[in-house]
Amino acid sequence: MEKQNWLITGVSTGLGRAFAQAALTAGHTVVGTVRSAEDLRAFEQLERAHARILDVTDDDAVTRVVADVEQSVGPLDVVVANAGYGLEGTFEETPLADVRRQFEVNVFGAAATLQAALPFMRRRRRGHLMAVTSMGGLMAVPGMSAYCGSKFAMEGILEALGKEVAQFGIHVTAIEPGSFRTDWAGRSMTRAGHSIDDYDELFVPIRAARQKASGNQLGNPAKAGEAVVHIAAVDQPPAHLVLGSDALRLVTAARSATDADIRAWDALSRTTDFAEGAQL
Repeated sequence: MEKQNWLITGVSTGLGRAFAQAALTAGHTVVGTVRSAEDLRAFEQLERAHARILDVTDDDAVTRVVADVEQSVGPLDVVVANAGYGLEGTFEETPLADVRRQFEVNVFGAAATLQAALPFMRRRRRGHLMAVTSMGGLMAVPGMSAYCGSKFAMEGILEALGKEVAQFGIHVTAIEPGSFRTDWAGRSMTRAGHSIDDYDELFVPIRAARQKASGNQLGNPAKAGEAVVHIAAVDQPPAHLVLGSDALRLVTAARSATDADIRAWDALSRTTDFAEGAQL
């Protein structure tokens, strides 16, 4: 297998670390972004691992880091915009400032990373851009409106981007994990306050179940890393990579429900056309 240069944001823990470990095990060189000097030193102890301290919400810093990696490490073959976090809370109870922060990291941080790498890949006429969305980018659950909204937004960006850059030999993949055994639902989760009793029956059991499941999820991060490394090596990688049997089940059910709505209301949908058709 041809050796590649990877850039992965958010490699301190979780799936980002698993992706990096898998790529390093496969013999690739990985530059990972972290938030602290301590995490930088820990990551650089790994063979062929380089680290950069980066806040992905700082657009100028993202541009500088990508340009520096291209010059000091080598041309980037794979970029994975992984940095992000979860925000739990009912929509009514989640402060808009928290919603904006969720989008700043999960959407604009990922977009900045991909946009910074794109000119280099376009000039070389090759490369693979990936971003970690979630099964929550293809289906939504109560109590995660801001998080799912941010991931749905990334799904739209990635799908359009893939169609724009295919002509340059650049692949784009949305990585859509289910529940994996990381700290995402534990200490890494930001939780809005809950004080409106009307939501208790629906939301309180969901929050309790998520906290109880933390650390016991079905998904194996190491196997997720192997799957991502695999698609980076194939000639025709997927535009969507769903990871985990739980994600497959929930995404399939959500898409079936959407299709059923479309079929049920297609007659009404057609009534909104002009009777004489389009005027070309």
